Amino acid sequence: MERIAKFEKVSFGQFAKDWKNFFPDIPEDKLKNIYEGISLPKRATSGSAGYDLFLPCGIFLGSGEGIAIPTGIRVRITDGWALNIYPRSGLGSKFRLQLDNTVGIIDPDYYNSENEGHIMIKLTNCGGKSLSLEAGKAFVQGVFLPFGITEDDDVSAVRNGGFGSTG
Repeated sequence: MERIAKFEKVSFGQFAKDWKNFFPDIPEDKLKNIYEGISLPKRATSGSAGYDLFLPCGIFLGSGEGIAIPTGIRVRITDGWALNIYPRSGLGSKFRLQLDNTVGIIDPDYYNSENEGHIMIKLTNCGGKSLSLEAGKAFVQGVFLPFGITEDDDVSAVRNGGFGSTG
């Protein structure tokens, strides 16, 4: 298999800034503990296509509730590849846990954005029962896929941000 990417943690400063956008009342010492506990994505088996991303903190979602989660993770990807993010199949089928944008697409140029390419995950519990997940639990998976461009492509714009940043 071709090795085309490397996961890293974003800086603590970037993580703290993004975390406080969604959870403004968290004490600094707790935020540092959350950051220190972040695990880089891993495949569960040698035959797995997906890299599990792990929750930096526990979450509880009632039926119909949503949450945005700053993962503390970024990924450097070789040009011509993208990381597609999906809910883990067990959580999707048992609880109808869904990504708000259906499939997250992490482009190779996102790594160099002002926010350090910080991967954010927005989820909604679309099922009829509550969902509780502990910190460190795998909750979504990322699959690297190749992509192409058209022969007459002449785009020169440069990305700077995530959700909706390219228009």
